[in-house]
Amino acid sequence: MSFFSPRRVEGWLEGKSLRRSIRAAHLPYSLYSYFMMLIKYSIASAVAFVCITIIILITHIKLIPNIPDIFTILILFVVLIPGVIIGIYTYPATTAKGRKSSIDLDLPYVITYMQALSTTMTLYNVIRKIYEADDLFGEISKEFGLIVRDVEVFGDDLYTAIKNLQLVTPSKNLQDFLNDLLLLSSSGGDITNFLSSRSAYFREAAERELESILKTIEVMAEVYVTAFVAGPITMIIIIVAENLAGKSNLSQYLPLINLGLIMGSVGMIYLLYLMLPTIKMEISKKPVEESEFKDIKLEEIITEDVDKKFLKSLESKRKRIKLENIIKNPYRAYISDYNYGIAFGLILVLTVFALYYFNILIIYIPNISLNALICLLIIAGLTPLSLAYEGRARFVNSVESHTPEFLRQLVDMRDVGVTLQGAISLISNSRLGVLSQELVMTSEDIRRGASATTALVRMQNRIGLVSVKRAISLLVKASEVTDFIKDVLMIAISDFEHYLKLKSDRFNIAITYVMIVYLSVGIYLYTAYALNVSFISSFTSFKSVGSVLATDAITGNVDDMFTIGIVLGLFSGLMAGQLASNSILSGLKHAVILVIAAFITFVYVIPILQADLLNAVVGAATGAGT
Repeated sequence: MSFFSPRRVEGWLEGKSLRRSIRAAHLPYSLYSYFMMLIKYSIASAVAFVCITIIILITHIKLIPNIPDIFTILILFVVLIPGVIIGIYTYPATTAKGRKSSIDLDLPYVITYMQALSTTMTLYNVIRKIYEADDLFGEISKEFGLIVRDVEVFGDDLYTAIKNLQLVTPSKNLQDFLNDLLLLSSSGGDITNFLSSRSAYFREAAERELESILKTIEVMAEVYVTAFVAGPITMIIIIVAENLAGKSNLSQYLPLINLGLIMGSVGMIYLLYLMLPTIKMEISKKPVEESEFKDIKLEEIITEDVDKKFLKSLESKRKRIKLENIIKNPYRAYISDYNYGIAFGLILVLTVFALYYFNILIIYIPNISLNALICLLIIAGLTPLSLAYEGRARFVNSVESHTPEFLRQLVDMRDVGVTLQGAISLISNSRLGVLSQELVMTSEDIRRGASATTALVRMQNRIGLVSVKRAISLLVKASEVTDFIKDVLMIAISDFEHYLKLKSDRFNIAITYVMIVYLSVGIYLYTAYALNVSFISSFTSFKSVGSVLATDAITGNVDDMFTIGIVLGLFSGLMAGQLASNSILSGLKHAVILVIAAFITFVYVIPILQADLLNAVVGAATGAGT
């Protein structure tokens, strides 16, 4: 029998939380397969450690300058063996924690949606509707999908399926909600009233979860600034001081510093991605089937004679209409699809490289270095995609800020007896920013014969924002059941304002740590200026030896500091976006700004001041010689 048999592995891990973490994270592994993967990667990392150690002992290569080989080997051991094992073992728990935060934040909106559906549907059908609305409720839809799977595939009853979900969901709030829901449904209570009462409670729970998220952001920001900004600054000051004494050179440490910055930043960005919920900026368009016979089962007609010419003309017409829409509204198309931003970025990168290759950039940037070219390529490549993201963010904020007002106007119209169709037509004349354009199109749909619910579904699909789709879906489901939709509208308004409040609170707190990242990179740039200009200027009062030292120091470390500044600016910007919105795309603008700051500092500010200082040094040397 194999030493790592499934039964033996089960015995070793009995009482551990790994199995539950794997299921809570929705990883496609059994406990045994995940454990075997851990063993394989651990063996691979151990082999890599042995090979690197042998190379170090035989060739005496200094991976870390001025550090004894034994300490280098010890650092490699900690990173490659315990580091890999701990990272793989804790990955399911970290992922499950991130899913827990998303579930807790979305749970109030799910309960409100269930409340609207529960008046006309059974509990299982309500759960199935939540599962099908995966574009609206994300992780909770995945959780409810386990209930649907257990009932429809495994043949369990609803009670057993909900109990199974309670055992594996990472959210304690969802566990409590499902437990109360089971007790109520088994006792024959009013589910609609129960859902109404629990919605407010879980809103408070969502606010507490947001406070926990903000504390996580605070800790991660402080760790990043301390380890990956203050650390390099301290190392550079020490190395430059040693360089003046002729003991070391910054170029020896450059690979180590850059590798540490890149790996540390990527690791922290990925950790934040796993642990924090993302601010939903997606513009998703789910296909909607429309048919006047959708509730009638028609006999399926099978024919072998398909008019291929007609299908081809239909497809070409669809492409033509899509192209016409892009031409009519290129801005909307640009922000809706990031591929356009990526394409424009590649074009600009090729353009900058061509200008460099044909020596045209030298006209505008004399003595352009490789580091300066890398800066220009980064700026050219990231700017179009950043503009697309920021344009989408502006669109999202505009629509979301006007949605509560739209719903309030609907309430007012309904209070005075105006039909839903008439209310939409009247509100379309209001000033609601981007939303007004969509309401005009919705009103036109209704005028041409579409029902109010069909027109609203088309509108939410055109807008594509999760937050708006939640509110409109709630309105549509309620209007399909009754004309008395005032209470549902008030719930939708309350939910939307609660969502906007949480979003605003997160932004207001996170922006503080974004500013700390900016300040930290600014301190690095000032340190580079001080070491290469202000600090060196003190040598101009010396005679011949001091002048030579000053000249060597001036020309020695600027390029190395420039390289570190590029890496630090790029990854600090991405980290700032991850802290603010848990999105690298949000960090592109910060990365571009910080790389531009590094470019200006090292291409213009320091060289110009160094030239003046160098003239002063040469003058001092000339005066000393005479």
